[in-house]
Amino acid sequence: MTTIALQVNRRAVELSAEPRTSLADFVRDKLDLTGTHLGCEHGVCGACTVLLDGVPARSCITYAAACEGADVTTIEGLDEDEVTTELRAAFTREHALQCGYCTPGMLVSARDLVLRLSDADERRIRVGLSGNLCRCTGYVGIVRAVQAVIEARRARDIAPVADGGRTVLGPAGSGRAASSKSELRPARQAPVTALESAAPGSIPVFTPATVLDQRFTLPHPPAKVFAMFDDIAGIAACLPGVSLKSLPRPERVEGLIRVRLGPIAASFEGAARVERDPATLSGRIVGIGTDQRSHSATQGEIRYRLLPLEGGAATAVELSIGYTLTGMLAQVGRPGLVRDLARRLVADFAANLDRHMSGMPSGQAAAAELSGWSIVSDVLRARLARMFGRAFNRKGGAE
Repeated sequence: MTTIALQVNRRAVELSAEPRTSLADFVRDKLDLTGTHLGCEHGVCGACTVLLDGVPARSCITYAAACEGADVTTIEGLDEDEVTTELRAAFTREHALQCGYCTPGMLVSARDLVLRLSDADERRIRVGLSGNLCRCTGYVGIVRAVQAVIEARRARDIAPVADGGRTVLGPAGSGRAASSKSELRPARQAPVTALESAAPGSIPVFTPATVLDQRFTLPHPPAKVFAMFDDIAGIAACLPGVSLKSLPRPERVEGLIRVRLGPIAASFEGAARVERDPATLSGRIVGIGTDQRSHSATQGEIRYRLLPLEGGAATAVELSIGYTLTGMLAQVGRPGLVRDLARRLVADFAANLDRHMSGMPSGQAAAAELSGWSIVSDVLRARLARMFGRAFNRKGGAE
C-alpha cells in the first residue's frame, strides 16, 4: 500500500491505496465522492472527468499515486462554483441531459470551455466536448447550453481566462504537485534495498493487504514438524525459489527469492525474522524484500499452527499467508491467479518438506526458479477440472 496525500475539494486528504488504484476509484471508494462516474475505464468516454490542478483530466486512467500533492476537484467540489451553477441552469433550460450519466464529466469539460473561449463558436465547442460522449441527447442541447453561458458571461464583460488558468505546460497535475510535494513529504532519498533499510530488529510489523489461508498434512508427529520449522536452512531448502545469503539467525534471515512467470522475472532480496511459540506449536515469519529491476517491493508474513492428527502420528499444518506488493509487479498480481499459485507453491513446499523429513532428497535445488509455464498449466488444468465438475454435477442433479 502507498500513502497518498493530496487536496480533494479544498480538503487535505492522506489515505493508503494500492499503487495501481486509479484516481476515479480513489475518490469514489475512499472518499465516497460518487459523482465521478466510471464508463469505459479506458479514457475514452469522459464520464470520469475531474479537475486536476484546475485542468480537466480523465480520472479513470490517472493513477492516484501520480497525483501526490495535487489539487483535485470533483463535481461535488463545484457545487458553489459560479460557472458550474450557470451551466447547470442552462443544461436544464436547454434539455441538455436525459439519463444524466455523462453529465458530471460533461459539466467539468464545459466549464473549462466557458473559461477559455472568447466567443460561443459552435465548432470550437463541439471540438472541446468531443472527448465527452453522450448516448442520449445528440449533443444539440448541450452545445446550446454552453453557447448560452459563454454569450451571457461575455455580455456581462467577463473576459475569458487565458488557457483556462493553466500556468505550466505538461500533464495535468504536474504543476502544483511538484512544489507542494516537498511540503507534504520529506525529500526523497536515493532508493535503498530492503537489506539496507532493515537493520537487525527493525523489520517492520505491518497489516497485509491480502491474506491467503492454506492447509496441508504431514505423516510426522507435531513435535518433529515443529523442530523442523526451527531449522531455517532446511525450511529454505524446501521453499521453491528461495536461497539464503548468510548463516541464518532467528532474529534475522537474509536471502533471495527468484520468481519467473513466463516473461516476468523478479529477484526479491530481503530479510526476515522468525518467531516461535512452543506452547502452542505455532510461529510466524515476517519479512520484506525488493526487486531492483522492476522497482517493486513486498512485505509478507507466514503464520503457522500445527495440529495433531491420527492420535499424534500425523500433523495438520495451517498456514496464513499475508502480503502487500507495491510497484510494477503489483499490476499483474490478480487475486484469483495469486490464490491458485499459492496453492501450487504450498503443495510443492509440503512435498519437499515430507521428503526432507523422511531423509530423501527434496527434488529441487534450493535456489531453483519457479516455472511459470508449468504453474500456469497446472492452474488451467485445475480450473478446467473444477468447471467441468460443476457442469456434470448440475447435469446429474437435473436428471
